[in-house]
Amino acid sequence: MENKIIELEHLKKNYNGVEVLKDINLTISKGEVLSIIGSSGSGKSTMLRCINLLEKPTGGDIKYHGNSILSQKFDKNKYRSKVGMVFQQFYLFENMTVLENCTIAQMKVLKKDKESSIKEAEKYLSLVGMLDHRNKKPSMLSGGQKQRVAIARALCMNPEVLLFDEPTSALDPEMVNDVLTVMSKLAESGMTMVVVTHEMQFARDVSTRVCFMNEGYIIEDTDPKTMFTNPKHQRVKEFLKNYLGN
Repeated sequence: MENKIIELEHLKKNYNGVEVLKDINLTISKGEVLSIIGSSGSGKSTMLRCINLLEKPTGGDIKYHGNSILSQKFDKNKYRSKVGMVFQQFYLFENMTVLENCTIAQMKVLKKDKESSIKEAEKYLSLVGMLDHRNKKPSMLSGGQKQRVAIARALCMNPEVLLFDEPTSALDPEMVNDVLTVMSKLAESGMTMVVVTHEMQFARDVSTRVCFMNEGYIIEDTDPKTMFTNPKHQRVKEFLKNYLGN
C-alpha cells in the first residue's frame, strides 16, 4: 500500500457532452515508468491533464497518497510541486535565461533562497546536458534543447512524480533522441514517470509498464514484453502492427 502514489478511481471527463474519459481505473506506484499509448483522441493527454488538475474531472476521484486531490481542503499548489509536468510545447519564459527559468519557481513556490535555487538549477541543467547554455534565452535554443531545459526545470521542484505529455512530438526527428536519452536516465535513477508517447521504442525498452487507451478506456495494462509481443485485444494488435510492422 505504501508504494501507491496516485490512484485514479472511475475517472470520467466530458467536454460539451462528449465523454472523453469513460471509466479510468489506474494506480501509479513508486519507481514505475508507465507509458500510455494509443491513437490520437483516445483520451491519453486528457487523463494526464486531469492528474495534474489542469482539467477538472467530471466524475470519479484521483487520490494522492490516499487523499482526494479533488477535495476543497486539498493543497493543490503543494501537490503540483510534487507532481511535475513536461509539455509538448516547453512553455519556457522567453524573457528569462535558462538559469532563471529553472530558479524562479523554486524561489516563488518553494520559498528557497537564490543561492540554493541556482545550485539546484545547475545540478539539473548539468544532468540534462544544458549547463553550458544557462545564460541563453530560449529563443537561442533548438526545440530539443528547450525540452531538456523544461525537464530540468521540472526536476528543480524535487517532484515525486513526473508527467510527460508527448514530450517529443513537437521536435524535429534528429532532436528526439537527446530528449529520450535524458528520460531514460531519469528512469534508471528510479524517478516515477507517467509518459504519454508515440515513441514505441521508449515504451517497449524503458517502461516498466504500458497502458493502451482506446475511446476513453484503458483496454490493456501490462508489462512491455507482453504488450509488444502478445497483446490480448485486437485493437492493440492493429495499432502495434501499424506502428511496428509485422
